[in-house]
Amino acid sequence: MTTTATTETPNYDGAFDAIVVGAGLAGSAAALTMAREGLDVIMLERGPAPGTKNVFGGVLYTPTVRALTEFDSAPLERFVAGKRFSVLSDEGDETAISMRPDAWREDPHNDSFTVLRGDFDKWFADQAVSAGATLITETTVTGLVRDGGRIVGVETDRPDGTLRAPVVVLAEGANSLVTEGASLKPRPEREDVAVSAKEVRKFDTSVIEDRFRLADDAGAAYTYFGDGAVPGAVGGGFIYTNKRTVSIGVVYRIADVAAGITPEQALNRFKSHPAVAPLVRGGTLVEYSAHAIPEGGADAMPDLVHDGAVVIGDAAGLVLNSGVHLEGTNMAVESGHLAGLAIARAADDHRSDREALARYPEWLEESFVVENLRRYGWFQDAVAADRDFLFGDLPTALAGAEAEFFRVDRGSKQAHTAAARRQLLDAAGGWMGAAKRAWRFRRMLS
Repeated sequence: MTTTATTETPNYDGAFDAIVVGAGLAGSAAALTMAREGLDVIMLERGPAPGTKNVFGGVLYTPTVRALTEFDSAPLERFVAGKRFSVLSDEGDETAISMRPDAWREDPHNDSFTVLRGDFDKWFADQAVSAGATLITETTVTGLVRDGGRIVGVETDRPDGTLRAPVVVLAEGANSLVTEGASLKPRPEREDVAVSAKEVRKFDTSVIEDRFRLADDAGAAYTYFGDGAVPGAVGGGFIYTNKRTVSIGVVYRIADVAAGITPEQALNRFKSHPAVAPLVRGGTLVEYSAHAIPEGGADAMPDLVHDGAVVIGDAAGLVLNSGVHLEGTNMAVESGHLAGLAIARAADDHRSDREALARYPEWLEESFVVENLRRYGWFQDAVAADRDFLFGDLPTALAGAEAEFFRVDRGSKQAHTAAARRQLLDAAGGWMGAAKRAWRFRRMLS
């Protein structure tokens, strides 16, 4: 059995215990786990190398990766030493909160790192290959093979490219055409999908460190909300620092495209905001990308196990967006790892049916993945219902209130404080409106 990546026509029909569709974070975690459990595993990747087709904001959360690998060899850019949350008004104002905990400067750096997916995904897939998995690149899975109601393999775009195995692991990401085409998950509702546009710009290291107040391997993660970030939509913007590049992007619900917002327009508008422009001006554009992000939460998760197949990572909708917590990479890796363990336990009993694979959703339900999704499952609906206030009225009111509170003239501080309070209360609909909104979002702090 080969243990290196190859682009040769597959000739392994029936030779493996499991087929993994996609060599991203979830797929490589599943392949690595199964290989270490003694299974013969083949990963099929449509790109020329793992990571070349994968897009994300820029921060990788690594607790499970650290547990599965010799993490010191991982190709990391910077650890996240500081975060900044900003509310931007459409008029050009910014109200921000920054944090740089000293604890984040110490290993393991809160397990938060910026990475380049082309480098990191290749390294992670290599860990699976080193454990015994086989990686086939430039191979697109076009459908699933069934025997009666059971999934027994995949069809690929290679000549004689049918591959059969007891279990198929579907790790094809948010754009899961094979999974949907096989009716293993429904097409997501527009309200449950976000679109992201991102560009990566190259700068001298000294420029990045000066603009973001960084030193050595420290990095920064900036998140922006409000109509000044993305107009007329539920969403926001972000900036992440790498060693010699900066990732700049926007994310918003695909349903809001009807409001006339294209990804390119939203990104260009975000970059021109007075609070953002000084941080991203200049440099050389080295990458532009756009992709879909599942945001339906726990209620939108498809059935995760079938006779002969499991669904993991973004294909399973395992992404968290609570406004403050923006996570998905750690959930993808955890789901792949748990699915791999469940498949290995089922293989011990020479089974691959739905009941034998049920440990995977059971373990996932007990993990931080589903716990976090259920905890914040209400958030997207609540934000969408209060969009005009949260993204339009509130940023303007905050900017006006802070300008009033810190105003220096011949008036009294008491008068300025009262005026600032009135601006906030008027935007919230008075004391009653403020109380209702505080009650609606109380679970953020519970």
